Amino acid sequence: MQAPPPKDGPRINDMIDVRQVRLVGADGEMVGVVSIHAALEAADEAGLDLVEVSPNADPPVCKLLDYGRFKYEAQKKKNEARKKQKVIEVKEIKLRPGIEDHDYLIKMKAARKFLENGDKVKVTMRFRGRELAHQDIGARVLDKVRDELDEAAKVEQMPKMEGRQMVMVVSPR
Repeated sequence: MQAPPPKDGPRINDMIDVRQVRLVGADGEMVGVVSIHAALEAADEAGLDLVEVSPNADPPVCKLLDYGRFKYEAQKKKNEARKKQKVIEVKEIKLRPGIEDHDYLIKMKAARKFLENGDKVKVTMRFRGRELAHQDIGARVLDKVRDELDEAAKVEQMPKMEGRQMVMVVSPR
């Protein structure tokens, strides 16, 4: 007798507490509706476990299989699914209102690379001292960024002031 499965897993062997089950053989063929005792005997003869695969059916569907291997396969599928997920990160690009052309081009090249990789880009315009009185200059630079990245990205958050900085978020199309 094996250790009981975790509470969130399927019921196996003696944990199945119904009178009749719809039994599926080890090779996947439908055996039919049998008593729980006959199903447990068939599992014992085959050297396998009786696993409840569909507890909500009437009667519940049970299958003859190796429970350890079943758990291993399920874990493997779960890991594969996790591996294929893309985690979207938010990359940040910091600008100043008086940014020079070459510096601006380098920042735009980096932003495009981030967007191609599927990441969101947070464009931050930082103001210092008297620059805060000329927020329109920073807003024009952010408009230029938005226009330049228009084919590769959509604006998720329009430019807005947060303290001494103006923030805009763009995400890949």
